[in-house]
Amino acid sequence: MKIRNTIIPLLFALALTSCTSGKVYDRYQHTPIGGWERNDTLMFADIARFSRSAVYTAELGLRISGAYPFMGLTLIVDKHFYPRHIVESDTIDCSLIDHNGNSRGVGGVGYYQYRFGLNPIQVSAGDSIVVSIRHNMKREILPGISDVGLMLTEAADRPKYK
Repeated sequence: MKIRNTIIPLLFALALTSCTSGKVYDRYQHTPIGGWERNDTLMFADIARFSRSAVYTAELGLRISGAYPFMGLTLIVDKHFYPRHIVESDTIDCSLIDHNGNSRGVGGVGYYQYRFGLNPIQVSAGDSIVVSIRHNMKREILPGISDVGLMLTEAADRPKYK
């Protein structure tokens, strides 16, 4: 009985840690409750300096409530590389609702969560990155978007997208 009580939690902990191997960054930021304004740029500036050259996959996360009025969302993602002072930009067209009115996200009752792949990121040893995200919609203030997130993973652990 004692061995069983020790092994089961150990296997559970091992399973949890194996799911996150290769992940170097995973954070969400809240958008204002009154709506996300076009000039409210979300900054991910706490990404640790990279110790070695590598390619990383980047993934954008969204949490949206039923108050969001559109079927899609266009975001601009700028990656600022230091000390090289290079900026790479991606425009992401996020399809949130299919043509039948069904959400493409995971969730249900109050919020839906979405994940979208970004272009891979090539870094050199000693690089640091600041990522900024802003919306590019015609409406100045977007209601219903609660959180926007960024995840970076070593390319060997690249997630599969459908």
